[in-house]
Amino acid sequence: MHGEDCGRYHFARTTHILLWALLEPARLSKRVATALQDPANELWVSPISTWEMILLAEKGRVILEPDPATWIRKVYRTIAFQEAVLNHEVAIQSRSVDLPYQDPADRFLIASARVYDLTLVTADDRLLHFKQASILPNR
Repeated sequence: MHGEDCGRYHFARTTHILLWALLEPARLSKRVATALQDPANELWVSPISTWEMILLAEKGRVILEPDPATWIRKVYRTIAFQEAVLNHEVAIQSRSVDLPYQDPADRFLIASARVYDLTLVTADDRLLHFKQASILPNR
């Protein structure tokens, strides 16, 4: 895994991993749960995950009460994380991500992992074998 720093790792969670960690922790593999709970590791969240959580709530695929914005703000006040700022370099890198599909969220999450030297934690089959970024599979 990339992002190693004196025995520490820096993890970016894909949106589903973030939601599972908060709402359905039993869906996380033991390896992922241990890595995310280890205080020596640094956890990062992209604004793209915030956007995706709101979209999922609007589509009825996840319930965030009392409303998505309030739920997200409350969660972000209670968990320790770094924000993977969506900057110009991330935007530039998103277009060099070699994916066979054009999902902008996946492109921005991978680009953020590359720009900030993070390990992307995911269960998305389409990303598990991606070679242009460090991946920790939820398996």
